[in-house]
Amino acid sequence: MSEIKKETPSQEEIDKMLKEWSTWTCDPSTFDWEYSDTEICFIIEGEVTVKTDTGKVDIKPGDLVTFPKGLKCVWNVKKPIRKVYTFK
Repeated sequence: MSEIKKETPSQEEIDKMLKEWSTWTCDPSTFDWEYSDTEICFIIEGEVTVKTDTGKVDIKPGDLVTFPKGLKCVWNVKKPIRKVYTFK
């Protein structure tokens, strides 16, 4: 299984995501999650560490993140997070 991928999108890509994708917010918390589909999200605000069996990834505003289908992980939301997302 592939792992979490982080990228930095262009401003044009960001504008399109903000218009077309759904929004999700979460207050500081820790929870288990499993992805039933590949999710691509853009972090608008907040901080989270996502832990997998192979390590951890720190995610912050400006990150474009891809979570592969089947990934099991633990989200540790450190600062209230707001993201836009879509499924692939």
